[in-house]
Amino acid sequence: MEKGDGILPGQRLRGRGAQSNRAGRFEGATRTALYDGWDITEEERLLRTEVRIERPRSALVYNRSPDLPFDRAINPYRGCEHGCVYCFARPTHAFLNLSPGLDFETRLIARPGIGAVLAKELAARRYSVAPVAIGTNTDPYQPCEAQHRVMREVLEVLLDFSHPVAITTKGTLIERDLDILAPMARDGLLRVGISVTTLDPALSRAMEPRAAHPARRLEVIRRLTEAGVPVRVMVAPVVPGLTDSELESILVAAKAVGAVAASWIMLRLPGEVAPLFRDWLARAVPDRAEKVMARVRDVHGGRDYDPAWFRRMSGQGQWATLTERRFQIAVARLGLNAALQPLRRDLFRVPPRAGDQLTLF
Repeated sequence: MEKGDGILPGQRLRGRGAQSNRAGRFEGATRTALYDGWDITEEERLLRTEVRIERPRSALVYNRSPDLPFDRAINPYRGCEHGCVYCFARPTHAFLNLSPGLDFETRLIARPGIGAVLAKELAARRYSVAPVAIGTNTDPYQPCEAQHRVMREVLEVLLDFSHPVAITTKGTLIERDLDILAPMARDGLLRVGISVTTLDPALSRAMEPRAAHPARRLEVIRRLTEAGVPVRVMVAPVVPGLTDSELESILVAAKAVGAVAASWIMLRLPGEVAPLFRDWLARAVPDRAEKVMARVRDVHGGRDYDPAWFRRMSGQGQWATLTERRFQIAVARLGLNAALQPLRRDLFRVPPRAGDQLTLF
């Protein structure tokens, strides 16, 4: 027996966003899953998460994108178990000879030891301090962080160096690290963005199968705010024709639990994400699938995705303009449009190492 898209017959995909495991665009051949005929228990057919270990040679990743507010980032993990079907980072798994589909959410790579590598990079004489972003590719607080604690490792180094950092997540494990986050926030070194896509728990479970449900993410905002951490609610992505009607209600809910700022990003479907998302629409919301994709193409100039700078995250045309206008009106009414203070760079210092000569003054 065989089945296309790299999935074995009878294999259970419980709690997964993608429903295929097509090879990435760099592969010279496609993969077909084959059932060898041996008896196998039903439980063993459940597709489980596998975490591999990578010994990192570098920690900081630099970019020159003119439409991003940061020029460096840290990725504690590759792939993300949250399984968000819309995730724009899925195509990065193709560079690892893995599928942007199910591999992206089931074959993860943890990078323990990245803290020591980061400390060495920050201590370099030519290093120039600037805020580092974490969570802009895959979520640093995805479930496997509970075991591997790579993000905790990174934060401990940033705290030692008094280095500014901006974190984006939809994971509840961030609450574990309040003992580090609160002091950094107090010193003006930290801000956090919490992503909320929808307030509908059923829709969230379908789109983001292993991420915290919406009410729990709002609780994370409340707990961080109470600890003195400035939180930005990120209405991201806005899915036109599916979640765009919730824009104002998400902002209201986030403001009620303490968010001090807000942002939004239009749905992006680069590379292999577009066919995965179309498959998901046909399965999850067949009555709205055509409407959603028509709106998606409308905001991206007639294509599934327009990668042009300054348009890729906001879109263009009447629906994109209307969404931006609604957002601006809502944040002004709610007081979520105040500019946040820049993260401090002046506190940065290289901590002394064992055996270093300390200064007298």
